[in-house]
Formats: sequence, C-alpha cells, structure tokens
Amino acid sequence: MNALLVDDDYFVVTALEKKIDWQSLHIEEVYTANNVAQAREIIRNHPVHILISDIDMPQGSGLELLAWIREENYNIQAIFLTNYADFNYAQKAIELQSFEYFLKPIEFDKLMLIIQKAVARAKEQQKNEKAIQEGYFWQKNQAKIREHFWRKLVNGSISFPMKLADIAHSIEEQNLPYRMTDTFQPLLINIFPYNGSLGQADKGLFDFALLNVLYESFQNPGFSIETILEYKPYNWVAILKWSCSPESQTLGDLCSAFIPKANQYLKADACCNIALPGRLENISPIVKQLLNMNEEIVKCRNQTFYVESFNRHHKADYVPPNLSRLEELLNQNRPDAFLNETTQYLKANLNHQALDISVLSLFRLDIVQLVYSFLKTKGIQAHKLYTGRMNDQLLAHSLNSVEDMEEYLKYLVNTAMEYRDFAEQPKSIVEQIKQYIHTHCGDDLTRNHLAEIVYLNPDYLARLFKKETGVSLGSYIIQVRIAAAKHLLETTRMSIYEVAKKVGYANYSYFSKLFKQEVGLSPNEYKRGSKL
Repeated sequence: MNALLVDDDYFVVTALEKKIDWQSLHIEEVYTANNVAQAREIIRNHPVHILISDIDMPQGSGLELLAWIREENYNIQAIFLTNYADFNYAQKAIELQSFEYFLKPIEFDKLMLIIQKAVARAKEQQKNEKAIQEGYFWQKNQAKIREHFWRKLVNGSISFPMKLADIAHSIEEQNLPYRMTDTFQPLLINIFPYNGSLGQADKGLFDFALLNVLYESFQNPGFSIETILEYKPYNWVAILKWSCSPESQTLGDLCSAFIPKANQYLKADACCNIALPGRLENISPIVKQLLNMNEEIVKCRNQTFYVESFNRHHKADYVPPNLSRLEELLNQNRPDAFLNETTQYLKANLNHQALDISVLSLFRLDIVQLVYSFLKTKGIQAHKLYTGRMNDQLLAHSLNSVEDMEEYLKYLVNTAMEYRDFAEQPKSIVEQIKQYIHTHCGDDLTRNHLAEIVYLNPDYLARLFKKETGVSLGSYIIQVRIAAAKHLLETTRMSIYEVAKKVGYANYSYFSKLFKQEVGLSPNEYKRGSKL
C-alpha cells in the first residue's frame, strides 16, 4: 500500500515524511508532490491508496485534485490538511467523498490514527472488490451479522432474554457457525478516558483505536473473538468462543496485559469484568449476571473483577463515616484532612467488601448534606454555588469508580472552602455588590437577585452590607439610581419619564418622590437649575 503527500510547503511534506511511522501503518512507498500537476503524474504512473493533501495551493487546489481522482475512478482515500476552517471547503470535501478534513497545525498522534483508519478503509475496499470478483461478497457481512445477533442477546438479557428457541432460530436463519453446546465467555471492559484525551475530543476515532487494541490484546489459540460491541458509552462487551476448556487464569492474564496498553496508547484507565463461561444455551443468564455486576459493584480503576467472586458477596449494609469528625474538620478549615478521612473510609469499605453502588450513593448523599449544611451556617446558598457543567459532569460520574468519587468530593469540598474564604472577606463581597449595582442600576435590583450573584442568603447579605457600609442595601440602590438620574438630567435631553425608566423606575410618581427626598428638588426643578 502506498501514500502520496501533496503540499506546496516543503517543510510540511518533510515533517509528514519523517514524523509519521509509515512502516507501522504498512505503507510501503511514500510519494511526494509540491503541486497538483506533479500529483496527477504520480497517480497515473504509480498505485496510490492514501492521499494526504493541502487544499489551498498556488497551482491548483487539493479539491481540484480530488475531483480529477473521482472523475478518473481512482480508488484513493483522501485526507485534507488545511489552515482554514472554511465551511465551503469542508462541504466540497464531503461532496467529493474525502475520508477526513484535518485542520493545521498538525497533531501527529491524531493524524497517525486517521491514516491508520484510512488504511483500514482502503484494505476493506480491496477485500470487497476481491470478494465481488470471486463471488464471495456475502462474507463481508458475517461480522455484522454476528454483531447483530450478540447485540440483540446482550441488550435483551436484563429485561427480555432470548428464549432457547429464538436463539436456535437466529442461528439457523443467519447461518451462524454455532451450536447450542458451544462454550462462550462474555467480557465487559469499562473505559475511563482522561480529561483532554482523544476519548473526550473525538469519540469515533477513539473507538477505532480502542477496538484495535482490544483485538490485538485478546489473541489466544484457545478462543476466538466473535464480536466486540459497545453496550453503553465506554462500556464494551467482548464475546469469546472457547475451542478448549475455558481457562480463567489465561483470561485474567490477558486482561492484566490489556490495562497498561489502554493507559499508554489510549490515554485511558480501564477495568475488565470477567463473566462465567457457559454453553450457548445458558448464555442469557450469564450475560445478565455480568451486566448486573457491572451496575452494582464499585470499581477501582485498572483492575479486573470476576462474576464468580461477586456471586459470593452478600449485599452490603451502609455504615456511615464519622460525620461529626468530618464536620469538625470543615469548621477547622482542614479540607485535606477531610478528604483523607473520606478516602480512608472508601478504601476500608472496599477492602472489607462492604461497598456497592447503593452504599456509595448513601455515602455521597451524607457528604453532600454535610457540606451544604456547613455552607448554610456561613450564609452561602449551596444550590446556587454548585451549578454548571463541571458540577453536573463530576456528579454524574461519581458512582463510576472510587477514583471518580474522590474527584467529585475534592471538587465539592475545595469549592466550599474557597467560597467560604471569599465570604469571610466582607469587603470583597460588598465591593462586588456595589460594582454590580453601579453597572446595572436600571435593572430589577431585588435583594434576592443580588444575593444570587454572590451565592449568599439574602438576609445574610443585607446584614453584611449594612455592617460594612453603614447604609442599608435598599438605601444604597436608591442613592446610586438618583445619582445616575442627576447625571442624565444634567448631560442629556432625555425626558424625566425616560430618565426614570433608565435608572430602574417605571413609576414616574414614585421616582419623583424619591428624587425630591434625596435631592431636595423635584426632577423638573433640578433639570431647570442644571441648565442655568
């Protein structure tokens, strides 16, 4: 398989030649061209399977090159590199069936995966062409047929397990090479992408890389991989078919070898969950046990778990941590000690097999209530403080693993302590409120609304403001609005009614009354005096 690099920038072409590991991608020859004419000549004279091209070039664009390739019916996978995130470029690239549209500067790790995926696509097309020529095109669909069979069985195992008659009928109808006495063993892999990893940025490309690592890692003469499918986001089920007696140790060793590969190549943590082996006729309850375990156990990342061990465990009873001690640590401003105590609690319960999802949920509820109660004593409205995408994401993931729970508690406690420190600096809070009043004096400045801005209880904010300024919050708002009104009356031709609305008073009579109380003159008198 060969590749062609096209770019008018010599340094880009050189960088692509040197920084891409072409040998590992099974690319035998890498041709280079600096313009479209050279590229056409190379394609006419040499077999090219992968094209990596700039779009904007002085002597003809990459899109023109791809249009010519399609007209001439060359079967080439095209990857475009460009400095411009131009929708028209992207739309034209899609119309010409380009494989990928990639913005510069080049991220070589990601580009490697894109090329790898393009190579896989090119190989698949070659196989399809050969299969059509040989009359065996049906073989292409066998993997999809197997995946469909197992997806239906896995998805229905909890609520609507397939009956033996339905399994037998599907095998016969879809011509699957299975017997009811064949031995299978499901394996469930949990993936935890790191923040900023490819799993967060490009799920499709990440899944492609993950499947490559999985198929490479679980190679063994004792079994075949029938399919690997995503049961739910970042939860993958692999179905293994044993040709000999199942070997639990062998499978455990393969899982132990896979996990560091996931850490290194996918930049993700992983857990493996190994089901019991069994005949196809008993596979539905076996899959159900595996999925139940996945939902109920609390995981530590980068470990392997066995259904066999899970079945021996009794349901754990919740014994809360020392909440009085934790409350004391919050009051002493010792968040690190607080988090250390909660981590010790989690690990101790995990070691004594007294931690499942229901226990972890109750533990989380106790800690959240403890932190919220602590904030309430400080006049801070916790339900306002903990909003936004980060809070929602960390909360949603907190039951996925011990590490996810620790990360959520760290966010919960540190956010509380940081805002407690801010709230104990009344001058900072009062200055923030004063600044907001000055810049929004025409808005609806209720006490509740102002309290929401600094996440404080309205009564607490009012007391704090009066203590720091010697003026009530309501009086200060009136002073700022009247000062703004005076400035508008002095410097603009706005009517008094317009000025009243501008500074937050829709009721003209009420505005006039307040103005006279504060200034000693009516708005009309003040306006006439300012013109003298």
